[in-house]
Amino acid sequence: MLKKIVIILLLIQAQVMLGQDTPKPQKDIKVGLVLSGGGAKGFAHIGALKVLEEAGVRIDYIGGTSMGAIIGSLYSSGYSADELDSIVTAFDLNELMQDNLPRKSKSIYQKENTEKYALTLPIKNGGVQLPTALSKGQNIFNLLSQLTEHVHSINDFSKLPIPFFCVATDLESGTAKILEDGFLPEAVRASGSFPTLLDPVEINGKLLTDGGITNNFPVDVMKEKGVDVIIGIDVQDKLKGQKGLNSAFEIVMQIVSFQMYTDAVSKRNQTDIYIHPDISDFNVVSFDLTKDIIERGRSATDKQLGALQKIAKNQITKERIKRVIPIANEKLIINEISVMGNKNYTNKYIIGKLNFKEKDSISYDKFTEGINNLSATGNFRNIQYQFLPSEKGTTLQLKLKEEEMSTFLQLGIHYDDLYKTGVLLNVTSKHALLKNDVLSADLVLGDNIRYNLDYFIDNGFHWSYGVKTRYNNFEKSFFENLINDDASGVTVGKVPIDYNDFTTQLYLQNSFTKGIAIRLGAENKLIRTYFETIESNQTIKNFIDNTSYVSAYTNLVLDTYDNKYFPKKGLYFFVDYHAYLTASNFDNSFKPFTQLKGELSGAFTIGNRFTTHIVSQAGITLGDGPRVFNYFLGGANKNYINNFYNFYGYDVADLAESAFLKTAVTLRYELFNKNYISLISNVARVENDLLNEGEIFDNTKLGFAAGYSIESFLGPLEVKYTWSPDTGRNYWLFNVGFWF
Repeated sequence: MLKKIVIILLLIQAQVMLGQDTPKPQKDIKVGLVLSGGGAKGFAHIGALKVLEEAGVRIDYIGGTSMGAIIGSLYSSGYSADELDSIVTAFDLNELMQDNLPRKSKSIYQKENTEKYALTLPIKNGGVQLPTALSKGQNIFNLLSQLTEHVHSINDFSKLPIPFFCVATDLESGTAKILEDGFLPEAVRASGSFPTLLDPVEINGKLLTDGGITNNFPVDVMKEKGVDVIIGIDVQDKLKGQKGLNSAFEIVMQIVSFQMYTDAVSKRNQTDIYIHPDISDFNVVSFDLTKDIIERGRSATDKQLGALQKIAKNQITKERIKRVIPIANEKLIINEISVMGNKNYTNKYIIGKLNFKEKDSISYDKFTEGINNLSATGNFRNIQYQFLPSEKGTTLQLKLKEEEMSTFLQLGIHYDDLYKTGVLLNVTSKHALLKNDVLSADLVLGDNIRYNLDYFIDNGFHWSYGVKTRYNNFEKSFFENLINDDASGVTVGKVPIDYNDFTTQLYLQNSFTKGIAIRLGAENKLIRTYFETIESNQTIKNFIDNTSYVSAYTNLVLDTYDNKYFPKKGLYFFVDYHAYLTASNFDNSFKPFTQLKGELSGAFTIGNRFTTHIVSQAGITLGDGPRVFNYFLGGANKNYINNFYNFYGYDVADLAESAFLKTAVTLRYELFNKNYISLISNVARVENDLLNEGEIFDNTKLGFAAGYSIESFLGPLEVKYTWSPDTGRNYWLFNVGFWF
């Protein structure tokens, strides 16, 4: 018995001795990272994250505001610092901050009817309203949604690869709102809604804006998360003195910053490691200096490398959860499309604009194009979407917020050598009578009063319906040999013609894609052209034509240009067939006739600077058409009506006949942003017998032009010098503003 007791005691002593050599379990340190707001200055967070990774620090919680929320949410979703660097340098962030969308996102109707206004203002309760911000932020949301697609199904932000929260501000109460659940891109977009730059975001009935107004550096919130160490990266700058407040933007920034700096010292003292990059040389919109800002963040954090490495040594190494490869590299199989929030636009219209439907297998690029198509309509203030996995594929959940403003006042100004001065006033009303419709009325006041009235029921990629009517007039000398001077026996050449056009069309339109549409319609066109003479001290109108023509027509248009006025790439194809069936005219000489005309043009660019733009146009008349339906070539206008075409080196309507063939080549070089020099040559054959038994180069006309153009918010500002070796004449041509 004693022997057994001795053996037990020896075993216990051995275990105690062995236990002294066994290391005690290490106490893990949880690290919370707080990223402040600061607009473009927030890219310094990426440089700081690179150093944190190199030091081996494991981040256990991330909180951020505004740009800090954007960077923090992506890092929480599984992106590395290097990947974030690649992302922010791959995009034109100035473009993303605006509502600019690629022109290909617009419908044919929009390309033809909306690219002429310099200013758009909403109308509400009978008064003109100012926009709530410069941008709706749809492009920002699209990018955030795409980048976080792999975590769309996570509604609790504490379940992200790294737990996360962000801060927004309740616009009604002025209090901070901590966002820790919901749809991640929506929450982050709200946190970064800088006043006057981006629209606020409505979440759960609360209108939220930039969190920097109430808590730009949420260290206090992070302390409540139970972390052991708080690392704070602060890109806030100091308040400016009088000399630094020289613009409205700087004053707004100063006002927004008051609250930020009130508690700056206390927030800084609550951190264990405080990093404040030197970003005094930058501002909140320095998006073109991303790399320099990132480097400032790295440089400031390098100074804390020793302290960071010490923290890392006291952490248990855990493998970081990496992001799942985004579905952008795969095919999306849209099993179901759920649409919510639409009242004035039908599901058919919305899905038609997307240009894909249920059961389709599409690329992420095609999906993004569809969202852009929907956004480009201007009918939706906010378009949110989520991909929710299902057994058979993916459910696309669309949550739409329609524009509350449905009526708009739009303005434009213009000057050219034919129509002279013009001020464009437009009122556009959406879903005025029916769902999906647009009612638009243009009135041009100036030297030549004109109007356009359009009503269009847009069914997307289904048959749509429209009616349009216009009045257009100008005065120009053309139509030769109209007056015989009896006293001298000399036939006078061109005389000033007053040209008036009243046109009404009813049509059906079907769009096969965003860039292609076919129309079928009926048209009534009243043309009144006359010149005036003085007889017995009275002004007499001598009518050349005063006829109402009725026709059936069809046309096909393809437009893939990236820019209407200065295209760098894309194609344009247009063919139109009009059959003039009957007329009510003043001399009863009308005979039915038809006209076929068209254009094929394209642009391509080398090195993003040097563009070649080639335009070929042609038209023929079958039958004995009236003289007013001749093809008239000359001048440089891009707002000609009927059969008038520009032709450099000749004045408006210098060349006229029942058929023509023309080609123009423009060589354009972009000297610097939106400033162009151009050289243009054009050649044409304007004859009744266009083919001329194969001698199509016989009696051709030639003209040249050189010009300088600026692409401004008012539209093109252009001056051109044109001449022709045929006549030896030259002209200076001027244009100010969008063509209308």
